[in-house]
Amino acid sequence: MEQLKNLPIGIQDFESLILDNYLYVDKTAIMYQLVSTGRYYFLSRPRRFGKSLFLSTLKAYFLGKKELFRGLAVENLEKEWVEYPVLHLDLNTANYIDRNALVNRLSSTLNQWEDKYGSDARDIDLGTRFEGIIRRAYEKTGRRVVILVDEYDKPMLHAIGNEELQNEYRSMLKGFYGVLKSMDSYIRFAFLTGVTKFSKVSIFSDLNNLNDISLGDDYSSICGISEEELHRVFQLHVERLAEYQKMTVDEAYAELKKRYDGYHFSKNSCGMYNPFSVLNALYKRDFGSYWFETGTPTFLVKLLKERDYNLERMANEEVDADTLNAIDSMSNNPIPVIFQSGYLTIKSFDSEFDMYRLGFPNEEVREGFVKYLMPYYTSIQTGKTAFQIMNFVKEVRGGRIDDFMARLKSFFADTPYELVKDLENHYQNVMYIVSTLCGLYTKAEYHTSEGSIDMTIETADYVYLFEFKFEKSAEEALKQIADKHYAEPFVASGKKIFCIGANFSSNIRNIDRYEVVEYKI
Repeated sequence: MEQLKNLPIGIQDFESLILDNYLYVDKTAIMYQLVSTGRYYFLSRPRRFGKSLFLSTLKAYFLGKKELFRGLAVENLEKEWVEYPVLHLDLNTANYIDRNALVNRLSSTLNQWEDKYGSDARDIDLGTRFEGIIRRAYEKTGRRVVILVDEYDKPMLHAIGNEELQNEYRSMLKGFYGVLKSMDSYIRFAFLTGVTKFSKVSIFSDLNNLNDISLGDDYSSICGISEEELHRVFQLHVERLAEYQKMTVDEAYAELKKRYDGYHFSKNSCGMYNPFSVLNALYKRDFGSYWFETGTPTFLVKLLKERDYNLERMANEEVDADTLNAIDSMSNNPIPVIFQSGYLTIKSFDSEFDMYRLGFPNEEVREGFVKYLMPYYTSIQTGKTAFQIMNFVKEVRGGRIDDFMARLKSFFADTPYELVKDLENHYQNVMYIVSTLCGLYTKAEYHTSEGSIDMTIETADYVYLFEFKFEKSAEEALKQIADKHYAEPFVASGKKIFCIGANFSSNIRNIDRYEVVEYKI
C-alpha cells in the first residue's frame, strides 16, 4: 500500500522539504529549461503561490546538491552539477513602513555576504557594497555568481499611496538592482520574483536583459498545481478528503476545482490551482478560504476607493498586455495591481485586438474579496458581513420583503459623505457587493435579451426582480421592469415573482422609496 506522505504546509525551503520526505510537485524540468536557455529572469506571481520554494530549488541546484534531486526530472537532465556562489536576498520578511526598514534589511543581508566573501572600506553605499561582493565572490571561488531575489517589490507595495516613500524606495532600489547590469560578466544567473511589476522601478527600465516570463506560455505552470499534478501527486490525500467529507472522489476533485483552480498566467495556459489553498484543504480535510485569510489586501481596497472604481467592471475587465505588465502608483487604473496580486486572472484572449478579459479565478477569491470589501463600502462592521448577509438571505427566502428592504437600506446608512466622490457609483458598488454575496446562497445574476436587470434573486419559492434608479422614482424603475419584460423568463418556474422598483436619493444618501408589485400573467 502506498504511503501517505506529509503535506508541506508552510515549507518554503527545498532542502528541508526533500530531507524530511514531504510531498513535492516536481518543477525541476522547468527549472532546467530556464537555466539552460537564459541568464536573467523576472517572474510575477501572487503571494503564497510557490515563488519562494522555486527560488529555494534554484539555490539547491546551483549549490550543486545533486543528492537532493534524486528521482526528480533534473537528475537525468543535468550532467555536471557545478557549485556556484549563490547570493539569496529575501525581502518578504520585513514590514517596510518607513525607509529605514529597507535600508536595514539590505544592509543586514550585505553584512552576511561580506562575512563570507570579504568587504572593502571604500564600498560605502548599498550598490557599491553589492558590486564588491559579487566581484569578490567570483574571485574567491573562480565561478560566476548566482543572484536570487525573493519578493523584490515588497517595499514598493507597502508604500502604495505614499508617493514620497515610493520615490525614496525607487531611488534606493535603482542603485542596488542596477548592479545586475554593470556586473554582467561576473554573473552566471539571476532570478527575481515579486507580486507586481512596477513600471517606474528602474530595474525594468534599465535592465533590458531581464526576461519577464510572467505571461509566457512556456512557464505558465512554473508555480502552482496543475490538474495533472493534483491527480498524480495528491490522489491519496484527495481520497482521504472525500472520505471525511462523505462525498465521492470525483465530487471532491470537482469542489477543489471550483474553489481553488482557475488561475491563468498566459494566453494559452491551462488552469492552475492555488497551492496554499489546496494543501490546507487536503491537510484539514475541509474546503475553507485559506489563501485569502493569510493577508488582507488593504492597499487594493484603498486603490479601488481612491480611483472610484466601478466594482461590477472587475469581473469582466478587458485590458491589453501593456496594462497587465506594469503598474504605476499614480495611475487611475487599479486593475494591473489587482491582477498581479492574484485577485483577477486571465479568462480569455482576443487575438484580433490583443486584449485580455479578466475575472475572478475561483469561488474562494470571489467570495473572500467581496466579503472583505463590504465593511469598506457599507456601515457594516468588520466581522459582521457573514451575519448580515445570512439574515438578508433568510428574509429573502421567507418572502419578507419589507424586512430585507429595511436591511438593504441599513447597508447604505451612515455613508461618509466626504469619502464618496461619485454617489451613484457608490450605490452601484454596494449593490454589486450585496448581490454577489447573496449569490453564494441564491441565484443572483440574470440577463435577458432586452437588457440587464439590476439585481435578480431566485430562491426555491420566489423570484425577485430589482431595478434601481438614481434621483428618479420607484415608479420609473417598475415601468422599466414591465416595458422590458424582465419577468417573462421566470414564468415557467411556477414561483411567485415580485418586481421591486427603488430610487436612491442624494439628499438622504439612501433608498428613499421603493414599490413592490407581484407579477401576474
